[in-house]
Amino acid sequence: MIREPQKSAKAASKSSALRARPSVAKATSTKATSSKASSSKAASSKAGADAGAAKPRTKGLGKGVIAVAQPSFRRERALIKRGVWPVAGCDEAGRGPLAGPVVAAAVVLDPKRVPKGLDDSKRLTADRREELFEEICATAQVAVAYASPERINRDNILRASLWALTRAVHALPDLPQHVFVDGRDRLATRCESEAVVGGDGLIASIAAASIIAKVSRDRLMCHLAQECPGYGFESHKGYGVPEHLAALARLGPTVHHRRFFAPVAAAWRKIEGVPAEQTGVTGDLFETPVDAGIAATL
Repeated sequence: MIREPQKSAKAASKSSALRARPSVAKATSTKATSSKASSSKAASSKAGADAGAAKPRTKGLGKGVIAVAQPSFRRERALIKRGVWPVAGCDEAGRGPLAGPVVAAAVVLDPKRVPKGLDDSKRLTADRREELFEEICATAQVAVAYASPERINRDNILRASLWALTRAVHALPDLPQHVFVDGRDRLATRCESEAVVGGDGLIASIAAASIIAKVSRDRLMCHLAQECPGYGFESHKGYGVPEHLAALARLGPTVHHRRFFAPVAAAWRKIEGVPAEQTGVTGDLFETPVDAGIAATL
């Protein structure tokens, strides 16, 4: 019988080590994978928490519905902490209509009684606006100012709007130290003025002012509807919807119509029999009827 030669102790030890290496490598690999998975899970959890904090709640919303965050009182509180008080928000309603005044409102909210559900007035139903109107008036300082069609005809719509906003701020019981105004234009007030584009959807005080201005103007237009029957002011609030344009063509303009807005100017030319090129009126910012999106909020 032929015997295999015995391996030396050194060779045997080396062979054993080689056989053991794969299991060690495997254990190390498993540990690394486990650590990586834990790290990935932690990162995922953190990202989810951050996303949840940044995004508005979407629970209960239907598929395809975009959640929109409501205005907050954060900017006002930041100023109050710095000793700036009172802090007001102001906004207007009625720049686009063919008839009626521009109505501006200024509001100083009570930090301890900020009404819940404040939002851009265009995103609220008429009933909800009325509810919030009463709550705001009961808990906050409120002032309202009007720019008449005559002032709009004389100054133009932008200047008339800014004049009404400034007048509303100065009509508050206590002159604010800081006022947030919706839009791009600052006001010539005796206090610090800060313009905020889209402010009625961001800042609670501006949202409250937008509600006060909208409800005040809607009520006024319903009153004008009784004075001027046939125009439908109670439904479209003076905007250039087809019903209003038809009434304008049929009945002609009233003293409440803005003379230099294109559809109204055309109605006056028709009555006076003057060609357009002889009137000096070449159009206005609002030459086309209101679109369906705006009409839906009336």
